[in-house]
Amino acid sequence: MIEIPVFTLDAFTNLPFKGNPAAVCPLVQELNDDLYQKIAAEINLSETAFITRLNPSDSFSSENVNPVLVFETKSGDLAVTKQGEGYIMDFPLNPPTQEVHLKVDPVALQSSERSGRVKGLILTMKDCQPGYDFYSRYFAPWNGIPEDPVTGSAHTVLGSYWSEKLGKKKMLAYQCSGRGGELELEVRDDGRINIAGQTVTVLQGTIRL
Repeated sequence: MIEIPVFTLDAFTNLPFKGNPAAVCPLVQELNDDLYQKIAAEINLSETAFITRLNPSDSFSSENVNPVLVFETKSGDLAVTKQGEGYIMDFPLNPPTQEVHLKVDPVALQSSERSGRVKGLILTMKDCQPGYDFYSRYFAPWNGIPEDPVTGSAHTVLGSYWSEKLGKKKMLAYQCSGRGGELELEVRDDGRINIAGQTVTVLQGTIRL
C-alpha cells in the first residue's frame, strides 16, 4: 500500500475558508500521469501540486527548509521565499496585450468564445477608497473554472498593468471573488514580479492507494 500525505492550504489569506484553496502532496517517488489525474480529481480542487525531491538529501521537514526554495515546474523554475507569516513567489512580469471594457456573464462565456485562443478573462478596476490599489476577478470556464477564487498568475499581468497606470512599484491587490484574497505585489526592474501572501493549512490527511 502506498500512503501519500495531503494538505489543503488556503493561499493569499490568513483566515480559513478564504483565499485560494489548493492541495499539496509530498511524494517519495514519481507517479504515473494517470494516477496524478485521478488523485487530483478525487481531491476536487482547481489546483493540486505534487512535490518530489530532486536530491535524496532534500527534506520536506519545516526544520530543514531554507529561506528560499526553488521548485522546478513544467512552466519553469519558481522561487519561493519565506517572509514573516507569508511567502513571496518570484514570477516573470507579463505586460497586458489588450485592454477591453465589457460586462461578463461567466455562464455564457464558454459558449460565446470557441476559437480556443482565450484561456481566461480578467476584470479589474482601480480602488476608489483608501486601502487596496486595485480589485480584480478572474474567469476561466474554458478550463472548467467558472471563476477562480484568487489567481497568482493573473497578477503577473495585473501588476504590470497597474504599475504603469498608477506609477507604483509596490501595490496591494484584492481579488473579490466569493472567497476573496489579498496579494502584495512588487514590480522589479529586472522584468519580474514578487507576489506575496499568507497561507492557512485547513486540512491534513493521507491518501492510501
